[in-house]
Amino acid sequence: MDIDYAIRKDEPPAINAQSTPAEIALYERWERSNRLSVMFIKTKISAGIRGSVDQHKNVNDLLKAIDDQFVTSEKALASTLIMTFSSLRLTTVKGVREHIMKMRDIAAQLQNLEVTMSEAFLVHFILNTLPHHYGPFKISYNTHKDKWSINELMTMCVQEEERLIMELGESVMLATTLAKNKFDKSRTTTSKAKGKGKIPPKADIKKVHKCYFCKKKGHMKKDCAKFKKWLENKGYAESKEASGK
Repeated sequence: MDIDYAIRKDEPPAINAQSTPAEIALYERWERSNRLSVMFIKTKISAGIRGSVDQHKNVNDLLKAIDDQFVTSEKALASTLIMTFSSLRLTTVKGVREHIMKMRDIAAQLQNLEVTMSEAFLVHFILNTLPHHYGPFKISYNTHKDKWSINELMTMCVQEEERLIMELGESVMLATTLAKNKFDKSRTTTSKAKGKGKIPPKADIKKVHKCYFCKKKGHMKKDCAKFKKWLENKGYAESKEASGK
């Protein structure tokens, strides 16, 4: 039997005492198809909407209730996609192709949900989501007479991305070189300053002589007047004592 018979045909009149065998057979055929169809559909729908459609026993009523659920879901999905689409921004120079493809994909999903956007609007909107590095590129497009398609926009943006990467790479190299030169100059200046600021070696400290006879400073024992007098009192020859000591 055709399992979708109840979907294709309306429900026949209910059986009563006056029903003919043909009418009874027709109703039983529809009733069996309806019961199997409802059972099959309920096993395939998600648990999230099953509770709200479980009361329907007629397969056509069940399908309509499911359609109503998805109309609501489509509205919520469209709202989510619009918010995502409007908040997308490219924050770096790289990745412009993937960025445009993502926005184009969201626009296609919205198109299926009957939220339409013209290609001209899409091109302008995507340009406004690019970072400031693409500023001259945007000005060039706005002053250009011709209008681009999405594919043309993608091609032009990829070329601009490659140019910007090369330009920024050279800028980074230049900045690195300047920073290195500045560091080397600073280090040289610091080294010179350190050289000028060296503490000179200490001058030799003049040694103060001390007499071990009278314990006074400023002369040595051989020159001490008291020592010489002591030698005279002892009867030692000054020259001998001085040389001996």
